[in-house]
Amino acid sequence: MSRYAVTGSSGLIGSAVVAALTDRGDEAVRLVRRAPRAADEVRWDPASRHLDPSVLDGVDGVVNLAGAGVGDHRWTPSYKHEILASRVDATHAVATAIAAADHPVRLVSGSAVGFYGNRGEEELTEASPPGADFLSDVVLAWEASSAPASDAGGSVVTIRTGIVLAPQGGAMKPLLRLARLGLGGPLGNGRQFMPWITLPDEVGAILHLLDHPEVTGPVNLSAPQPARQREVAEALGRALQRPAVLPAPSIALRAVLGEFAVEVLGGQRIVGDVLRDIGYDFIHRDLDSAVRWLVA
Repeated sequence: MSRYAVTGSSGLIGSAVVAALTDRGDEAVRLVRRAPRAADEVRWDPASRHLDPSVLDGVDGVVNLAGAGVGDHRWTPSYKHEILASRVDATHAVATAIAAADHPVRLVSGSAVGFYGNRGEEELTEASPPGADFLSDVVLAWEASSAPASDAGGSVVTIRTGIVLAPQGGAMKPLLRLARLGLGGPLGNGRQFMPWITLPDEVGAILHLLDHPEVTGPVNLSAPQPARQREVAEALGRALQRPAVLPAPSIALRAVLGEFAVEVLGGQRIVGDVLRDIGYDFIHRDLDSAVRWLVA
């Protein structure tokens, strides 16, 4: 049995990671921002940029998933600051605590495919350069804030996650609701690539990386078969036996989502070289199997 600390443990991915660790016989310590309600919870204040290293006593690794939701609110200047600060502050706190720990602590730290920006048809691996937009800048700062741990000789991997397919939350919840009503057409022209991964594979890849501390640096968490957004909409329509024809006009998305619409209408053709090379076996390798699981 190993012991792992998890930040962002109440979120879609974090709660699933905690459950998966527990199911395989490990112990999960949940770092929470409120008063603890259970024996496995420890309170912390990520905005302080500090985590007491004693919290990591007996901990073998940290899964750091803290950060404000990118699509939860319109991107006002204040919310854009929160998107950035919530990630950088939390990661800096975890990384400095790991650097001060008296034993090696593996760090699997959150990141996103937003690193690459809108790149059209270009195939993107972990070696590809960053984009030049707001989310690219956020991810650059986010990943850089893990430096105290790696500079101290720690084992650090940053997980550049795509769009997580899950029925109970995340980006797919509203799209799935629309698809069930027959309104799940493509977003914009639908030609943009959508780097997707199912929740079971997101969690499985995180646990696989916890178990392989020799893997460091960025890792793309995206399914092996990239799909265009139109193909995702059509697969949902087939699985639900609903039409998926009418596109959501770009101008309407911009009116509803504001600046975030630029990210929705853009895309990244992600190739996950590192996950393939270290032998992770995807549960849902292709879009059809993923969508069948999603709507079941």
